[in-house]
Amino acid sequence: MFVTGRLAVALAIGVVPLVAFGMAGYPPYALLGAWVGLCALLVVLDVALAASPHAVAVSRRVPARSRLGEQVPVSIAVHNQGSRTLHALIRDAWQPTAGAGSERSRLVVPPGERRRVAIPLLPRRRGELVSEFVMIRSRGPLGLAGRQARHRVRGAIRVLPAFSSRKHLPSRLARLRELDGNTSIQVRGQGTEFDSLREYVRGDDVRSIDWRATARAGTTMLRTWRPERDRHVVIIIDTGRTAAARVGDGTRVDASLEAALLLAALASRAGDHVHLLLYDRVVRGRVTGVDGAGLLPAMTDAMAPVHARLVDTDWHGAFAAVRTLTTRPSLIVVLTAQDAAESARGFLGAFPDASRATTVLVGSVTDDDVASLAQQRGSREEIYLAAAAERTLRDAENVADAIRRAGGEAIAADPEDLPPRIADRYLELKAAGRL
Repeated sequence: MFVTGRLAVALAIGVVPLVAFGMAGYPPYALLGAWVGLCALLVVLDVALAASPHAVAVSRRVPARSRLGEQVPVSIAVHNQGSRTLHALIRDAWQPTAGAGSERSRLVVPPGERRRVAIPLLPRRRGELVSEFVMIRSRGPLGLAGRQARHRVRGAIRVLPAFSSRKHLPSRLARLRELDGNTSIQVRGQGTEFDSLREYVRGDDVRSIDWRATARAGTTMLRTWRPERDRHVVIIIDTGRTAAARVGDGTRVDASLEAALLLAALASRAGDHVHLLLYDRVVRGRVTGVDGAGLLPAMTDAMAPVHARLVDTDWHGAFAAVRTLTTRPSLIVVLTAQDAAESARGFLGAFPDASRATTVLVGSVTDDDVASLAQQRGSREEIYLAAAAERTLRDAENVADAIRRAGGEAIAADPEDLPPRIADRYLELKAAGRL
């Protein structure tokens, strides 16, 4: 059972007659005991008249998946199977990161009827959100007390990454269509595939004239080219301790997920095969062999429960796992945070050999606050902070130079700019015939 605030008010009201009768000579302790006994009797009566919270059937309506930052329409249905009207106070036991309201929901359910109450959620974190039970309090007619019961009705939602970088996708797809020959612009570059023949137009490159087709057709015919398809793009997301650092409103791993989703959406539209690997010391998530419309759902589903771990990443194991995904020429995109020479030694020691067929691109999330600290000189404390910021920036540039010397490419940007910059570099590699 439970008691409400009305019981405290009722006990407080009893002070008035207690003082009045006490001044008239009546024994105060007898009056106090009588008043408390009356309140206790009313509580027992209220509990006895309350509808049984056990004589109800509780069901949920919960979507299986939702994106981070979007409101989730969750509702609970209560079917009163008893013979009394149920005045219920309902609490759904979601964890705080689910974003449920703090107020309890009230329902009045007549006997034999069903009522539904909406409990909207606004998740603040990726992963699995679980509610194991629903607590129902049945209040008595006097409102002093009631009965309560816990109903084990499990509800679970998988919160997927927000994919806020999808706003950059339409402009990149337009550039991809230009490269692909779906518009009037057609390109030729080293490593591109033959597409079709068309008539020569003044201004075209004469080196693309097909003389055999010209002889057969009786007019000058030109070869057109398109970027190669069916290439392989392998995305490695570092989930080690360096990915746990907060940058902006999220962590570095959150920014890496956004960059991976934008690149995967673009590469999938280009006809390439995308492989995803989330790794620190073991594989935390893997997506391979999925193409077309099922790629992004599979990736977001694999990303949802993965968070950064406070362990050093085993880069030898990570690049060994890449070789199990594909052995064909590919673009390897490593999304990590390599901004200190000491912590980057393991990464550089395991760095794969880049070649004409394999391009390694390293994307790192930077913090704009570090660059702003490096510009401040107003006080002694700011000078020390500026010196530390300059050291951080210099170390990051040294690591980037080491990556370039190893044959890779380094891209560093803030969480907002990193996804489009990696997508632009992918398009540049397509246009140059390197992918």
